[in-house]
Amino acid sequence: MGKIVSASVQKDAAEAIVTSISEVEGIKAEVVERSSGTHPRNVVVVNSSPTSWRSLAEKLYSDHAVDYCSMITGIHWPEGDDDRKWEVVYHLLRTGVRDPPSEDGVVQPIIVNPSTVRGFGTPVEIEVHVHLTDSRTPSIDSVQDIWVGADWNEKETWDLVGIDFDGHDGMRRVLLPHETPRGYHPLQKQHNLRYHGFEEMYDDAQGFMRKPDDVGKIK
Repeated sequence: MGKIVSASVQKDAAEAIVTSISEVEGIKAEVVERSSGTHPRNVVVVNSSPTSWRSLAEKLYSDHAVDYCSMITGIHWPEGDDDRKWEVVYHLLRTGVRDPPSEDGVVQPIIVNPSTVRGFGTPVEIEVHVHLTDSRTPSIDSVQDIWVGADWNEKETWDLVGIDFDGHDGMRRVLLPHETPRGYHPLQKQHNLRYHGFEEMYDDAQGFMRKPDDVGKIK
């Protein structure tokens, strides 16, 4: 028995998703082959307009059994074009796992013969890029209610980058202290982080042992 799903089966599944979601206005999608040091795999890469993102997310969940949000990345592009000052990248996955058995409240593993995997049971990675226009208060629709994995990731993206998620229930600081000043998000490019040397960057990342000439300066 092979240990991975057939590349041709996985590619067919990815192409089926691309064909379907390309019908949504504001969506451009393609299948991209990647390896990253592993077996080649076909990833669905999508560019979505901000206004189409919520409809796309609902379609991926309802029509294509995309069940997991593993990561959300926010990027600040102050030197970019007017329609690309901010970017949100969603990393989604259709795991192919449905109704796993449970014993005493503990989910049990499901062992599947990869050669028999077809249709919605085929794992597929989906990477969605959404570009936002220039704004002091960038925002995009939340998908917290669709994928539970988006809950923490949306909070983290707002906390560090300052991109808000409309409709998110319970948005708050999760990495920075709760008393961090309103409007401060350290991964926005206008903030200049200062480090003296490689070792000090890791030994004193918070600046508790700053050199005298650095007192009062942001590190």
